[in-house]
Amino acid sequence: MRRKKTYAALLGLTTTGALVLSTGGASSHGYTDLPISRQKLCANGTVTGCGAIQYEPQSVEGPKGFPAAGPADGRICSAGHTNFAALDSPKTPSGGAWPTTQVTGGQSYTFRWQFTARHSTTDFKYFITKNGWNDSQPLTRAALETTPFLTVPYSGQPPATLSHTGTLPSGKTGHHVILAVWTIADTANAFYACSDVRF
Repeated sequence: MRRKKTYAALLGLTTTGALVLSTGGASSHGYTDLPISRQKLCANGTVTGCGAIQYEPQSVEGPKGFPAAGPADGRICSAGHTNFAALDSPKTPSGGAWPTTQVTGGQSYTFRWQFTARHSTTDFKYFITKNGWNDSQPLTRAALETTPFLTVPYSGQPPATLSHTGTLPSGKTGHHVILAVWTIADTANAFYACSDVRF
């Protein structure tokens, strides 16, 4: 009888623990890991000295409406958070280049997010830098193509999948930044993730 009570108690604790983990906190959200984002590189220790973002890669949240609204130029990758400012620098905190993901223009690519909480979603949009952009400066709207190369609408539903597949733009060479914007339907915010890629 004692064994059954112990088992029941352990099962109850396990179930409660799983529920707590699955619900997540109010400050938990998401970030891209394919291509790997700057915040993920900080969180996994590939890039060090990033400050607070290494503990909160999912929290790069700022005003929605990009590119007409949203974070100010030069602060797009951090979504305007001064404590995540390392993400806006064209160099890592150690002064090196941000690691890049090798990609091929004109080919299909699967973009993947990691969610710590799923929200009612308007859409996901993916922007890329223009040819000839200045990669020695923080990211600005003028450095980006004005139209996203991939838009995935969700009509207010929570994301059903972690991945979106689309075609990478042709005619790109060298280092570029892909800006992923996850626009939330029922708040005034969106999540931002900058990924450095090399064509």
